Amino acid sequence: MKRLPTTKTENTKARIKRKLLNLFPAYWGTGAKAVFLSSDFKEVQIRLKLSWRTKNYVGTIFGGSMYAATDPIYMIQLIEILGKEFVVWDKSAAIRFLRPGNKTLFARFLISDELILNIQKEIREKKEMDLNLSVDFEDDSGVVYAKVSKVLYIADKQFYKNKKEKREQIKREKQAQ
Repeated sequence: MKRLPTTKTENTKARIKRKLLNLFPAYWGTGAKAVFLSSDFKEVQIRLKLSWRTKNYVGTIFGGSMYAATDPIYMIQLIEILGKEFVVWDKSAAIRFLRPGNKTLFARFLISDELILNIQKEIREKKEMDLNLSVDFEDDSGVVYAKVSKVLYIADKQFYKNKKEKREQIKREKQAQ
């Protein structure tokens, strides 16, 4: 199986972006491969094969490869979906291993329309937020091997810029004293 079943489609622009992600050295080094990127960026699938590049000391998929394979995906999705008026940063992450990764694993990153509306509403009201998202690594029969939790920081771009400038001003004032 190359990827998990989906009802979404991948257009040429999404296919090119997916291929560029796979060529990016930091992502290529994880041993993972993005195998699907929906045209609306609301679904991304990655595949992580057990291979010489991903194998750990005991012969299963290295946990660092699992984590690194998931690291940029939600952030990239939200940047693409929300647009240039928002700032999106990874803030923290955790991974919980449920069983040894002894075969090819898949992860599906889904962003719903409802989630996007909730993010936009909270940013309009509070200007910034922390968002908790998770993704599972599973085999092609749906058995879960690991769970990754991510916290992302999202803010209105102008609010973030003003906040950053205030911090820098305070820093300069302290240095001048």
